Amino acid sequence: MREIIMDTETTGMDPFAGDRIVEIGCVECINHIPTGNHYHVYINPERDVPAEVVAVHGLTEQFLKDKPTFAEIYSDFLDFIGDAKLVIHNAEFDMKFINHHLKEMGAAPVPNNRVIDSLIMARQKFPGSPANLDALCKRFDIDNSNRTLHGALLDSELLAEVYLELLGGRQTGLGFHDDKNQNAASEMSDQVSSQTKKPRREPRVFTIPDDELTSHNEMLAQLGDKALWNKFN
Repeated sequence: MREIIMDTETTGMDPFAGDRIVEIGCVECINHIPTGNHYHVYINPERDVPAEVVAVHGLTEQFLKDKPTFAEIYSDFLDFIGDAKLVIHNAEFDMKFINHHLKEMGAAPVPNNRVIDSLIMARQKFPGSPANLDALCKRFDIDNSNRTLHGALLDSELLAEVYLELLGGRQTGLGFHDDKNQNAASEMSDQVSSQTKKPRREPRVFTIPDDELTSHNEMLAQLGDKALWNKFN
């Protein structure tokens, strides 16, 4: 099962008021485990970046002015995500921007049924507790010491770990069903079985002394027809 853990950084809160995406970070997961494959791009918003927003993610207009525009990168972005589910923390915010920009390009929007909101998952699992990414990293003992500023790729990498914990931890992704593990389990079972099987012994032969055999026959004669021994011999 392929999923894409995704995050964006923007110039503000509202794409309909002219705000733009300035960074996209994606981490590929198979069966909830990061594969090491990722997509990351800085984007020229073709507008200014307010100082209060720069304080959050550190991406200035000067830094972004020579980066590609969304029109130049959206095809690569769509190719990377393919038809995978998108896992996003506070998905409503990010998808509002993504789909707004895709509409500008004449591309089809990403449907809601392809999006998993990890913020909703966290609030359902821990009602009343803080559910932002930093709080969840602390709860699950995930090292986020490098997160001095928001960054789309770093936040996606952290969210991949958080998402796995929200699902129940690493046991959900051990992959017991792949052929390699099945073969290893089968070999171990055969080894255990061969070790526990004991060789069958040949029947032992007991020699009865003559005096004991005579005493036994005399007892049977006294019992007569009541002797069960005589019925089975």
